Amino acid sequence: MKKAGILNRELSGAIAELGHGDGVLVCDAGLPTPRGPRVVDLAFRAGVPSFAEVLDGLLAELVVEGATAAGEIRAANPAASALLHGHFPELTLVPHERLKQLSADARLIVRTGEARPYANVLLRCGVFF
Repeated sequence: MKKAGILNRELSGAIAELGHGDGVLVCDAGLPTPRGPRVVDLAFRAGVPSFAEVLDGLLAELVVEGATAAGEIRAANPAASALLHGHFPELTLVPHERLKQLSADARLIVRTGEARPYANVLLRCGVFF
């Protein structure tokens, strides 16, 4: 049994399968998930687990070379916007509809219980060397 890090077996296994350039979408409970990418649904109740908790846990285990979010996050969810800009000073912003299109090419989607709007980010995996 793992003693640290992500304990969810499905998510831990999915992370181990990721490679350089793969996309990981971390999304709120309301974002429609496209057919195709593997989805690990962590949503339990509204707000649980939060977008911030899941993102922090993933960033502790992933090498990320880029991130994309919806530009609407700035006005609709300033807290999530600040969180993302804190982690990713060069955060790419696109229209929400474009982010949904890009999510179809993700290798993994992690659905949180987040109930605030636009708490979604598409991470691009990097390498540790």
